Amino acid sequence: MPKLSDVCHVRSKNAGPFWITLDLFFADRTAFDLYADAPQLGTQAIGQVFEVDAALIKRFTVPDLCVVKLSYPRPAPQGGRLERDMHGGQQYVRLLDIEL
Repeated sequence: MPKLSDVCHVRSKNAGPFWITLDLFFADRTAFDLYADAPQLGTQAIGQVFEVDAALIKRFTVPDLCVVKLSYPRPAPQGGRLERDMHGGQQYVRLLDIEL
């Protein structure tokens, strides 16, 4: 089974003070068609990975660009006292080893 990092480039970023966005850039249309709708990339699975209610996750697929975007609420607002990733740039790491 391939890992997510084998079939796409993954990044995360700040989406305002209350949200994080994950971008999954698939290598080509074949990879996108095979894996974009995998249950491991659904809102339930992503909710478990990031400990977020799946109902709060926003999921967008952009077939023309071979991209899946997922946004989820931050557990605490950006810049809070316990903030460990102010720009959300390290959140993607949790996804790299997901087996598809």
